[in-house]
Amino acid sequence: MLNAKLPADIGTITFTEMTLHHLEAVHILETNLFPADAWPLEMFLAELQHPTRGYIAAFDRDLLVGYAGVMSIAETADVQTIAVRPTYEGRGIGRAMLDFLHREAAARGAETILLEVRADNPRAQDLYTKNGYAHLHTRPGYYNDGVDALIMQAPLTAHPTTESE
Repeated sequence: MLNAKLPADIGTITFTEMTLHHLEAVHILETNLFPADAWPLEMFLAELQHPTRGYIAAFDRDLLVGYAGVMSIAETADVQTIAVRPTYEGRGIGRAMLDFLHREAAARGAETILLEVRADNPRAQDLYTKNGYAHLHTRPGYYNDGVDALIMQAPLTAHPTTESE
């Protein structure tokens, strides 16, 4: 169960809490977007059933165009995943989902939020930097194809996305 209000619609894009009904479409998009590091379907199933997690999905009518999830334990949260269909990038969907993850984590009591991002993904890095994240550490060869992961962190208490709506 989610604690924060879902993002507002963006044109024909609507947001909903991710459910078991969405998992097949999520897994198909996951394997297309992250072929080297796609989560198995069972991992998404376990994530949705875990009480410390919150997941949303973005749809353009019936087409899944994005999804995101956060884990919150005590004062620390972690962006588990965030993905947007490439043909829908640049429309504010990723930003809306990231804002939601921040609000959801803060509603669950988190004060800071962490994430891992591929070192070869400047578009995602730019989104995170613009949203208050700072690079903390690099994990060499973290991803299955040998790409480094940048560990980034942002404070939630001072972040504008945690303000009440």
